[in-house]
Amino acid sequence: MGSCNVCFLQCQVAIEIPYTLLQVSLYALIVYAMMGYQWTATKFFLNFFFMYITILYFIYYGMMVISVSPNQATATILSGLFYSFWNLFTGFVIPRTRISVWLRWYSWICPVSWSLYGLVTAQFADIKTKVETGETVGEFINQYYGFRYQYLWMVSVALLGFTLLFILVFVYSAKFLNFQRR
Repeated sequence: MGSCNVCFLQCQVAIEIPYTLLQVSLYALIVYAMMGYQWTATKFFLNFFFMYITILYFIYYGMMVISVSPNQATATILSGLFYSFWNLFTGFVIPRTRISVWLRWYSWICPVSWSLYGLVTAQFADIKTKVETGETVGEFINQYYGFRYQYLWMVSVALLGFTLLFILVFVYSAKFLNFQRR
């Protein structure tokens, strides 16, 4: 029975991959065209990858929170709490470079900040158009947000790491935690 349970959990994780791939494919084509991004293969597929992995880790995060919580109300409260912190420390409203040093660590463990890093950097970091301050768009992104194009590989690894972490915690907790009472 134990190996069958693990197989079932693996199937729950695996079934999300093709559905999410289809959803993000439709989303990426529509939104990429609507946003007016440059139609280059590199930029399109980087945008596609970062959106795909972001949607996947949100799905797996939801599965993980449900599996570690004793009931739906607790899972809802935990999700709301983490979503609030993720939004606050994502670096969109307050860039990572402007967050207090003693709070910046949370920005580094926030998966949404890595998604923002990847999406913004993939689209804008190589643009050489000058802005009002006289610097290029890429230089502005580097100076204001601290995003560097050469670190996109690290962003990809971090997002894959968050996804795998959420999957592993989900599988482990679904297998070993039992909140049913007799």
